[in-house]
Amino acid sequence: MSTTDLNALWQPARAGDIHLPHRLAMAPMTRNRSTAQGVPTELNAEYYAQRASMALIITEGTQPSADGQGYLLTPGLHTAEQVAGWRKVTDAVHAAGGRIVVQLMHVGRIAHPDNTPHGRQPVAPSPVRPAGTMFTASGPQEMPRPRALSTREVAMTVEDYRRAAAGAVEAGADGVEIHGANGYLVHQFLSTNANERTDRYGGSVEGRIRFATEVAAAVADEIGAGRTAIRLSPENPYNDIREDDSHELYPALLNALAPLDLAYLHLVHSGDEQLLDTLRSLWPGTLMLNRPGADLATRAKDITGGRADIVSVGMAALANPDLVGRVRSQAPLNTPDPATFYSGGETGYTDYPARHDA
Repeated sequence: MSTTDLNALWQPARAGDIHLPHRLAMAPMTRNRSTAQGVPTELNAEYYAQRASMALIITEGTQPSADGQGYLLTPGLHTAEQVAGWRKVTDAVHAAGGRIVVQLMHVGRIAHPDNTPHGRQPVAPSPVRPAGTMFTASGPQEMPRPRALSTREVAMTVEDYRRAAAGAVEAGADGVEIHGANGYLVHQFLSTNANERTDRYGGSVEGRIRFATEVAAAVADEIGAGRTAIRLSPENPYNDIREDDSHELYPALLNALAPLDLAYLHLVHSGDEQLLDTLRSLWPGTLMLNRPGADLATRAKDITGGRADIVSVGMAALANPDLVGRVRSQAPLNTPDPATFYSGGETGYTDYPARHDA
């Protein structure tokens, strides 16, 4: 990595109202270690506080409502107990000198009733069953056909995001990132295969981007645009998503979101450099970029090349609680253990050694 590229990582930045000491952020990663009631624990607080040297921590996906849950042991932000649990996390991160935003993730159709306390059928834009299976306590099971949200229920879901964002701020979070990527509910509304609606939330590009823009507007209205961000993954087929018009859809979405003056846009790069350049040119504010699988040299060049203001990393931060210090000193990195990504308690979660522990 060149000295110029490396130095670019360590320059201060802003993400709306959040002042960042450098430009290397921690990407959101599901870890499945909350209680069965979706309450974060002292173990979660320890995990995030260990990584407080990152420019910004973006938490694991957090359901804004009971119907937003699809996986086992994921956290929520729709009960008082969950808010209190998140307060433990944010207090620990702030005490360690960090900054943290909660990612709000409604999974939509990527769910199984066995993974939720309520056991209800998943909800989605349309009753289209996704291909694939869902891990449950009894093993992998096919995901069921979801129930389509009514037009009234879509508006109610927007309000769920608003309330959850208020809960995040009450819990001490520095902001909220709306998960509009990876095939979950917001992304399902954007797609051409998961969204077969004929009301105002479907059909045309204008209709399919409406839910995303309404959620962003509601959250920004509730907690302030400077604390509100959104994550998008154009052309990402994950979770059985198809987008037949991404070069039309995403510019339209960014044009609709830009007037909100959000804290940042978080893009997961698909490999389409032309689309990335187009979206960079359209977005007037801070852009955070995630290149899955890319090395830090490539990510740093995105900053010096003007494609990003901040870059996010996932597995490297997962396996290295002191990632920033290791990168600065060019120390070797711990290797992540995929077998413990989604289970294991402390193992593969809070027991990765920092350099002074090794």
